Amino acid sequence: MCNPYLKSKTQVGFSSFGSAHVLDFVLRAVRPALDAAWCQKWLVHRRIRPEEFGGRIHHKLTGDANYPIHPVVLNSNALSKTYEKYKTYLLPQAFAEACPTHPEYPSGHATFIGAMVTMLKAFFNESFVITDPVVASSDGLSLESYDGTLTVGGELNKLAYNIAIGRNTAGVHFRSSAINGMLLGEEVAIGILRDYQTTYNEEFEGFKLTKFDGTKITI
Repeated sequence: MCNPYLKSKTQVGFSSFGSAHVLDFVLRAVRPALDAAWCQKWLVHRRIRPEEFGGRIHHKLTGDANYPIHPVVLNSNALSKTYEKYKTYLLPQAFAEACPTHPEYPSGHATFIGAMVTMLKAFFNESFVITDPVVASSDGLSLESYDGTLTVGGELNKLAYNIAIGRNTAGVHFRSSAINGMLLGEEVAIGILRDYQTTYNEEFEGFKLTKFDGTKITI
């Protein structure tokens, strides 16, 4: 945790290292992260969505077109189960409006949540143990005590992964887009923190955080 005011008996953080600072930096990371994602989407990769890829699979298996698709995909159990239920090889979608029309890689949601969570890690004690955690009951109607240890860092990582991977579950992204989007957002946030690190008048040891790959860094 980087706050230089934690040990002060006379001052607290406000415009720097206070709540306004934290909220500003968490939101400050969003647009640059999305800019980075859209640069990769349009100017580098332009990768099709799972829905479009499902269309290619469908047309290949029905003989309407011929695409170079790996046999592992064409022979997967998921395809046979999809056809058994829907009478089509098209990829089912969670959204009625189907997938977005811009390129797939990387995930914009994964990129901006990766950046936001990285900012939160920089300001808060990741090893702090959450007291008396609870989880939803199996029927979802009540809360039950959680038998285990939850930390701020662990919960922030789960938040990032849930938002990123949730887009895969919906059928609009591949797993690589979620994981690499988070890493791209993380780098954007680290870059912002690095730019600001030398601007503070307080005695400041730097921002300390744990990256998604487990590496501990000080900025």
